[in-house]
Amino acid sequence: MVSFYDTRLNENGSVMLVEEKQEEYETEKMNSPEQIALLACRLLHLDEYAEEHIYMLALNSACGLLGIFFLYKGTVNSAVASPREIYIRALSAGAVQIALIHNHPSGSVLPSEQDIKLTERVKKAGELLGISLADHIIIGGKSRAYISFREAKLI
Repeated sequence: MVSFYDTRLNENGSVMLVEEKQEEYETEKMNSPEQIALLACRLLHLDEYAEEHIYMLALNSACGLLGIFFLYKGTVNSAVASPREIYIRALSAGAVQIALIHNHPSGSVLPSEQDIKLTERVKKAGELLGISLADHIIIGGKSRAYISFREAKLI
């Protein structure tokens, strides 16, 4: 089972983690870019969206999947993400590492300048918090092609 989470404010105004749903999925270990890309298409349907969507996988030290967080929905060629909001969720889930996944509806997997800058900012913020950025995967629309920032040595 894979859990999908979101954050809510409790009665004191503090952020709390809320499990929204669970779905069946054959593996809970995310220790390769290929596994993450497969999950992105089979479970998150990132190969089907007409706009960019960004998700975060919260992982333990053994790449076990603690949960999935939907972060942002953007436009056809842009989605803005905040390291602060990403790490609020990662900390709430007890993550030791995270992976970001987003789609490019155009089908191109080439990272944009915005993608590269976001990845750098998230990586730096994670280093300060002790939560590593394991990877950032871009899914190229219906082609299901993908690029791993880790494999491409962009992180």
